[in-house]
Amino acid sequence: MIEKDPLGFLTAIAAMAIVVYLMRAGGYWLIGRVTIGPRLRRMFDALPGAIIAATVAPAMLQGGLRAVLAVGAAAAVMIVLRNDFAAVVAGVAVAAGAFALGM
Repeated sequence: MIEKDPLGFLTAIAAMAIVVYLMRAGGYWLIGRVTIGPRLRRMFDALPGAIIAATVAPAMLQGGLRAVLAVGAAAAVMIVLRNDFAAVVAGVAVAAGAFALGM
């Protein structure tokens, strides 16, 4: 498909890049005009955790027991060691082990 219309492909990529830039710049511009009080600050502080939960929850629901075990292992390692890399390694190891066991 790209070979047939390289200009259209590049135009689409450029248009998407421009839209992404405008959305990000617009967000910075908009938040610069808002007074950030304690309530809004608490919301912004909670936002990363909410995004992670919204990303992980569907994967756990569709992944079955293997995904639940992997996320549980990653969470446990993160609580104990406070190391992102170790948590990812533990999650991947548990998922691979569960897959090898036929789960």
